[in-house]
Amino acid sequence: MYQALYRKWRPKTFADVVGQEHITTTLKRQVAEGRLSHAYLFTGTRGTGKTTCAKILAKAVNCENPQDGDPCNACPACLGIESGAFLDVTELDAASNNGVDSVRALRDEAIYSPAQVKKRVYIIDEVHMLSTAAFNALLKILEEPPEHLMFILATTELHKVLPTILSRCQRFAFRRILPRDVEARLDYVAEQEGIDLRPDGAELLARLSDGALRDALSLLDQCSAAGGSIGAQEVLDTLGLAGNVQTAQLLGLVLRRDAKAALLLLGRLYNGGKDVGAVLGELAALARDLLISAAAPEGGAALLTGGYDGKTLAALRKETTLARLTQICTVLQETAAALPQSVNARTDAELCLLRLCDEGLSGDLTALNARVARLEEQLAAGVAFRQSPAARLAEEEVPSPVEEEAPPPYGEPVAPSPAPIPAPEPEAAPEPAEQSADGDVFERLMESYKNRLPVPLRSFVGLAKGRLVGGVLTVYCANDQGKNMLERHDAAGVIAEVTGAAVGRDVTVRLTVGEPEGEAHDKMRDLLQIGGKFDGFTVK
Repeated sequence: MYQALYRKWRPKTFADVVGQEHITTTLKRQVAEGRLSHAYLFTGTRGTGKTTCAKILAKAVNCENPQDGDPCNACPACLGIESGAFLDVTELDAASNNGVDSVRALRDEAIYSPAQVKKRVYIIDEVHMLSTAAFNALLKILEEPPEHLMFILATTELHKVLPTILSRCQRFAFRRILPRDVEARLDYVAEQEGIDLRPDGAELLARLSDGALRDALSLLDQCSAAGGSIGAQEVLDTLGLAGNVQTAQLLGLVLRRDAKAALLLLGRLYNGGKDVGAVLGELAALARDLLISAAAPEGGAALLTGGYDGKTLAALRKETTLARLTQICTVLQETAAALPQSVNARTDAELCLLRLCDEGLSGDLTALNARVARLEEQLAAGVAFRQSPAARLAEEEVPSPVEEEAPPPYGEPVAPSPAPIPAPEPEAAPEPAEQSADGDVFERLMESYKNRLPVPLRSFVGLAKGRLVGGVLTVYCANDQGKNMLERHDAAGVIAEVTGAAVGRDVTVRLTVGEPEGEAHDKMRDLLQIGGKFDGFTVK
C-alpha cells in the first residue's frame, strides 16, 4: 500500500530532524549522560517536528544499544515502539481525550511498572485541549512521578497551558524551518523517490510551506502525482495558485488605482482555475513585503518571504506610501478572514479590489489616513491642485469682459446701458518710507505674495490678514489648517522677503490664528471667501 511521503520520510533519529539543532543536541546529550527529566513540553507551529522528536526520545530512553544519544532503530525495543506494538509507550490525542475521566484512567495506569521496556512514556499531543479539571488531575503525578514514568507533552498553543503545568516541565520551543533547509530536504526526498524536482519548484514549495516541513512534503506528494518534471509553473497549476508575476501585476494595478484592469485580471485568474482566496493571500504576502521594506529598508530583508526580487519590490514601492500599504494589508486581511463564511467568494474578492483601488469606498480611518497622506505628499510637491481653464484665464493679464446685467422684470422700463467704465490704472508701488509705518502693508502686497507662492498656498494667504508694527509683520490666519500649511511650506520666508523689499528694511513674520484687534469675526464672510477661493480649483 502506498504511504504518504511525510510518513515515509519521518526522521528516525535526532540527526535526521531538520532545522531544530538547538533542541536535538540538548536531548541527545541528556540521553547520553542519563540526565533525563520526567516531563517535557514541546511547543511550536505545525509540521516542525514536535511529535517526531517525542517518538525519537521515547525510543532513545528505552533503546538497548543507544548510539551517542540516538536510538539504534534495530533492537526489539526500538522496533516495537516504532511499530506501536509496545503498549508501554502510548501516544494520546488530547483533542479527543480531554475529559477528567480519561486523565484519571491514565494516572491510575501509570503507577505500574512497564512490562517490555525500561520506561513507560506517555506522549500527549495537543495538550492545550485538556479541560481545567483534566489538567488538575494531571498535576499530582507530574509533580511526583514514579521513576519509570516519563511524560512528553506537545502543543501549538502554549498560552492555553496552565502555568502549574508549565512549571513542572522542561520546555523546548520548535522554530519554523528555514526555506533553504526545506529545499535541501525536498531535493533529497525527490532524489530518493525518483521525482524530477527542478530548483524553482523546490523554492516555491519551500515558500508555500511557511516553515512546516510536513506541509512541504505533502505538497510535493500532491504535485508528483501528475507526473513529469515539477517546476514553479507546474506547482502553481497543480495547487491552483497565481504566479509571482501575475500577483505583482495585480498589485501594480491596485496601486495605480486601475480598477477596471484589476477586475479583468482577477477574472482571468478565476477562469483559469485559480482560487480567489489564494490570490488574495498572495496579494497580502506581497503587500506585507512592500510594507516591511518601506518601514525597515535597512534591516528588514531577513523578514521578507523571499518570493520577490528586490527590483520588483523597488518598482512597486515607488508607486505607494506607507499609509496606503497599511490600508491595503488591513483590507486584504479582513477579506481573507471572512472568505470561509462568504456566500460568493468571487464577489467578495472583487469588492475588495474596488476598495483597494478607491480608498473612499472603505469608509474607515485607515483609508482616510491613506487619502490624507496622499494629498499631503502631492501638496508638498506643488501638484495637489490643478487649475481649471477659467482660473488660468483669470490669472492672465487680459481685461475682464463687462458682465451683462440680468434683464429687468417683465413690464418695467429698460434703462439705457451706461458706457463701460475703463479699468483703473494699477497703483504704483508705495514708497518705502510710507510703508514702513503702514499697518495695512499686508493687504497692499497680497498679489505679490500670491505670485511668489505655489498655487495651493494662495488660498490660505488670501484668507489671512496682516499688520506691520515696528518691523514685525503679524499674519492672522483664518484657522489652524491655514497656519500649519503656511508654516510647513515656509510661506513666512516669502512674505518676509516681499514685505522687506517693499518697506526697505528687514521684516520678521509671525504667524498666528485669529483676527486683528478691533475687528469682528464674520464666519459667513469667511465661508464665502473660502468658496470663492476654491471655485477655480479641482482636486487632482
